[in-house]
Amino acid sequence: MFLIVGGFLSAGSVHAQRGGDIVLQDEKLNFVPSAFYVSGVSDARAEHSILAQVVYKDEAHSYVTRPEEIDGGTAAGIKAFIDHNLAKNTVLRAVHITVRDLALTETAAGGNRVNGRLTLNFSFGLQKDYGIVHLVDYKTTVSYDRPDDQPNSAATILRKKIEDALAWFNTWINSEADKNILLAKAVEVSFTDFTEKPENDTIYYSVNRPLKWTDFTETQLKDPYDAEIFAGVGYTENIEVEKGVVRLKLALKVDVPKSACFVRPGARNDYALNHEQRHFDIGKIVAERFKHKVQVMKLPPDNYDGPINVQYLETLRELDALQKQYDRETKHGMDTLAQAEWNRKIDKELVADGVKNN
Repeated sequence: MFLIVGGFLSAGSVHAQRGGDIVLQDEKLNFVPSAFYVSGVSDARAEHSILAQVVYKDEAHSYVTRPEEIDGGTAAGIKAFIDHNLAKNTVLRAVHITVRDLALTETAAGGNRVNGRLTLNFSFGLQKDYGIVHLVDYKTTVSYDRPDDQPNSAATILRKKIEDALAWFNTWINSEADKNILLAKAVEVSFTDFTEKPENDTIYYSVNRPLKWTDFTETQLKDPYDAEIFAGVGYTENIEVEKGVVRLKLALKVDVPKSACFVRPGARNDYALNHEQRHFDIGKIVAERFKHKVQVMKLPPDNYDGPINVQYLETLRELDALQKQYDRETKHGMDTLAQAEWNRKIDKELVADGVKNN
């Protein structure tokens, strides 16, 4: 703190020049939050900034302006006021208030009046284990005038605007709680199979739409095999928020591009087509495994995509490994006994998943 002497700043005792700390008198707020409680308050204003400059009359009846702070400090003083006057239910959402701006400045106006101006900017955020998730800001500026013999009016105005900020946020969060994804409390996942009509280059898996040789549009093969397909697994995502729950709808995509289906001339027969169809079936099996794993996850509303993405990457690794195992053990379909065993295993899992009937 500094004292102005002869036009220069010099360190000194400020207490003799201050009108006293601003005391936020207790006054119960006229609402009970049903969606939040205030877990903390922090002061993010510029370092060493003075909160208030309040006009007083000295013993010679001259006007003097004195710096004042909230009793106990800005953050601690506001938090104490809130704790004393706002109902607190820690089962609700924990909300942190960051004071971005808070400044009150008064000037003598003549005629025994004092003009004042208060600016306030509170940032409201959800308190998480990993930090604060910003929700919304409340900004206001208010001008006032008062009799010059009532310097305590500054504290009253400051308290009133803090109350207004809390009441405004209470209204905001009540209106947003059911529909704002940042405020969601749970996640529910549902799955469908992705389809495309009319069919274009991409074939999406369906037991009613097996592969046909007419799907194999390419004949130039680099590998020494008679036929080859590339089955992929993916999903699309649709999100809705209803009554505080994230409704996450995933459409599974198990697909084969016709432009990536290769067959050599003269190699088209039912046995070879079945071998390639089983590659497609394996894609469906791996996609169903992905679905089952996601369905049992307890997904956090603020990061539901993270665990799903991790599992999806594992699914792609599993798909690659299982396709290679299938070709290795069947010798790319040349081992008829191994092929028959894989046919049996694949059908069994597709039936268990409800994809095929017995």
